[in-house]
Parts: sequence; C-alpha cells; structure tokens
Amino acid sequence: MSNRDGMFYAPESAVNEVVAGPGEFVIAAAALDHGHIYGMCGELVRAGATLKWVYDPDPDKVRAFQERFPEAKAARSLDEILNDAEVRLVAGAAVPSERGSLGLAVMDAGKDYFTDKAPFTSLGQLEAARQKVKETGQKYMVYYSERLHVESAVYAGQLISQGAIGKVLQVMGTGPHRLNAGSRPEWFFEKAKYGGIICDIGSHQIEQFLYFASCKNAEVKYSRAVNMAHPEYPELEDFGEAALVGDNGASGYFRVDWFTPNGLSTWGDGRTIILGTDGYIELRKYTDIARESIGDQVYLVNHEGEYRFNVKGKVGYPFFSQLIKDCMNRTEDAMSQAHAFKAAELCLTAQELAAAGTFQTAR
Repeated sequence: MSNRDGMFYAPESAVNEVVAGPGEFVIAAAALDHGHIYGMCGELVRAGATLKWVYDPDPDKVRAFQERFPEAKAARSLDEILNDAEVRLVAGAAVPSERGSLGLAVMDAGKDYFTDKAPFTSLGQLEAARQKVKETGQKYMVYYSERLHVESAVYAGQLISQGAIGKVLQVMGTGPHRLNAGSRPEWFFEKAKYGGIICDIGSHQIEQFLYFASCKNAEVKYSRAVNMAHPEYPELEDFGEAALVGDNGASGYFRVDWFTPNGLSTWGDGRTIILGTDGYIELRKYTDIARESIGDQVYLVNHEGEYRFNVKGKVGYPFFSQLIKDCMNRTEDAMSQAHAFKAAELCLTAQELAAAGTFQTAR
C-alpha cells in the first residue's frame, strides 16, 4: 500500500446521509440562549429530521429562529412541546447552568435530549442526568461542536481509525476565542451560570482527547483557570489549561482563552496536534494564518511522507445522521452515553481542581 502521493488518505466529496423521511423523526428546539442551536438543528434537518416546534420565552429569539427555520411553529410553552407525542428529540442551547434541568424535563417526557456544550455546570447536575438516563432509557447527547461539526476533526478520526499514525500517544489542543465582550449576554460573565472556562470551552478539548486517544477514562493531573487581563469582569476566566492522563497511558494537554487578536481573520485559531507511534496529525480548524483563510486544513506526517489536505466540503458531519439513527434504533453509533458523560465529568473535575489552586491573577 503506497501513499507517496497521499491519495490513499485523501478524502472524497461527501454529502451527509439523509436517514429519515418527512415526519419520520420529529424534533423541537427549546431554549435559544446560544447561537449553537442553529448549527445543531440545521444539521439534524439536513440529515432528515422534521423540525416541528420552537420555544423560548423571548419572542425576539423565536422570530429570529423562524427566519432560519420557517417550518418551526412557535410553541406557547415548553409543555406544549413536551406533551406532543410526535416529538422524538428536543435540542436545546440554554444558559449552561440550566441545561441539566431542561434535560431532566425532556427525558421525563419520554424524549431524547440534545444539548449544547457544556452540558452541566456541576457534578450534581451530571449525577442527576445519569440517574434519569437509567430511569427513563432516554438519551442525553451533547453538541461537542469542535469535533462533531468540524470536518478536519472528523477526518482526523478517520485517519486514526485507518492506522495512519499508529497508536495515539498524546493530544494537544488550543481553543482560543475572541471575547467580543460588548455582544455577550449577562450570563456569559457570571461564573455560576457559565461554569468556568474549562467547564465551558474546555469541554471541547477534553472530549477530543478522550475520542482521539480512545480513552474510556482519564485523570486530571493539572488544571488552571484565571482572569489574566479583564478586571472589569471579575467572574470571567479568560485563560485556562489542563493536563490529563488517560486510562491507556495517553496524555492530553490543552489551552483555552479569550485572547484572539483583532487582526485574525476569524474568531479563533483552533488547532489540534495528535501524536502517534507512527506519525502525527495537525489540524488547523478555522484558518491557516497568513497562508489561507479557509479552515479545515489537515497536516499528516508518517513513515511514508508529508501530506496536506484541505477537507472542507469533502468529509461532512456524520454524527447527525448517526444520532437520528441511534434515537430511532436505540443504538450508540454517534456517541456512547458513557463517553458524553465522561467528557462532562472530567471537565467539571478539572474546573474544580482549578478553583482549588493557588495561582495568582496577573494584572
């Protein structure tokens, strides 16, 4: 098997699989506090879901959602959605501290729940959800978008499964974001509501580590979360980092922050480097600075050569089709419940460890 020209690894153009006909898999959207709800619902609809309802107490948010999804009827209350027997799944992007309680209500109504990350802001919320899943048999799935909704990350998983870099030894990730403080809602600056920087945007990084390194569990070895340069927002953590060791010996390190400079062409230069026994992969997810503004750049180096792939529009997002099929067939091909909850648990554990630290805020 020769990969000299990289063609063995090069992806082909992919279209997301449509797995349900009209009315076969009905969904609703509830709680529109984060813009991720648009991506969550958009991909489910493209995979065949029928979006029947939308609910939020803010009518302006509902109207904006209906401009994008005119087929969604405005529900008068959350109960109107929960009492509709046709609805199979409810997607929500509530304030992070409210996501757990919404999930309990959805599962009590006999429906699966698909929430934006971070799925919880406390270990107590996580335990309540674990118990409710056992009690009801419903799903509590999480939109870890930086892997599930990024083609370069999807493709990295495919390369690893093909054995392109051997056994994964370490995953390093960066998750910088632009603050845009003036456009943020009030809850964004209240730690009790957003949970802390590691709980929030660090959740992407921990989930990716578990997935790429094939870990079922991990131990948080080090964690730090501080406000380095924004004293006007005393509850904001603008910098976080953590190191973990997986149950198979793989290690993970990540940095997350709100320091994207204005000169960058996008909201953040998110990257991931995955080291294996036989090579490594680098993902430049959203831009390739000073070279190409198009994201989804994948760099692969192994014993056979050096390769660069732009996979934008060539891989798709299989998670959403798989999720619909999982809900209909009660399978776990998109993501196991154990994985979704373990990623959340480690985020919360790392956040607690950071809070217990003695690091001083720099000014």
